[in-house]
Amino acid sequence: MRRTRVPDRFERGSAVVEFALLIPIVLLVLLAVVQVGVLGRDRLVLEQAARAGARTAAVDASEAAVNEAVRAAASSLDDERITVSIERGGSRGSPVTVTVRYDAETATLLDGWLVPSNVALSATATMRQEFG
Repeated sequence: MRRTRVPDRFERGSAVVEFALLIPIVLLVLLAVVQVGVLGRDRLVLEQAARAGARTAAVDASEAAVNEAVRAAASSLDDERITVSIERGGSRGSPVTVTVRYDAETATLLDGWLVPSNVALSATATMRQEFG
């Protein structure tokens, strides 16, 4: 017959103490995973905005129209942190390249400690110019 071990009076509550010591670390790791997901989403939005800008730049010579297309495609991002640059090759059939840069903020608990407070993201798209 097996005897069950009776917990010693010094072992009572040890699971609660271990949980209390571990939970901040688990929450910090969870926050870091969520932050990486948010940065990945921002990067995908930026790629889509660069493509939209390149499509507009391929058919329209106006830089204002390109900026408007980029900002409309990146409506979930902060407009003040977006910069757009356009490089044109010249005439019809030449490449036009649109580069979109964005300074993404990270979570306050993580900035400067695990990750930088701002992460610079950029995306580039190139299409052939259809006018000129």
